[in-house]
Amino acid sequence: MHFHILIGTTSGNTEYLADEVSKALIEEGHQATLHDQPSDTEVPMKNAHWLLCIATHGAGEYADSIYPFMQSLTDNRPDLSSIHYALIGIGDSSYDTFCQAAQDADALLSGLGARRICESLTIDMFNDLDPEANAVNWLSTWKSARSE
Repeated sequence: MHFHILIGTTSGNTEYLADEVSKALIEEGHQATLHDQPSDTEVPMKNAHWLLCIATHGAGEYADSIYPFMQSLTDNRPDLSSIHYALIGIGDSSYDTFCQAAQDADALLSGLGARRICESLTIDMFNDLDPEANAVNWLSTWKSARSE
C-alpha cells in the first residue's frame, strides 16, 4: 500500500516524527511519500491513503507548512470520498488549544467525504519523552484497518 504523509510543521519536530513513521511503514513493505509542503498538485486527491502529521501552531492554527493545503481544501471543497486517512496530532497540553489543528483537519476531511480509518493519535510534546516511538507503536494499532 502507498501512504502519502502530509506534514504540518513550523519548528521541524513534526517532520522528524513523520520521517520515523515513514521508515516504519517502509520496513513493513509499504511505500511512503513525504509531503513537507503539501499541495493539491502533488498530493493525490483521489483513491489514496493519507497520514496527516499535524502540529498545532499559535492559538490553534495549522502549522505553516500545511496551512495553504488546508485552506485550499476549505475554499475548493473537493470530493474526498475515495480518500482514506489517519491523523497524528502534535501539540502541547499546557495550551488550551492542544491538538486543535488535528481536530480541525479531522472535521474538514470527514466533511469532504474522506474516511478516517482509525482513532487519531495525539502526542503531547510537553509530557511525551519519546514521541517518535509512540507514533511508530501506534501504527500497529491500525494495521488491520490499513489492509482494508
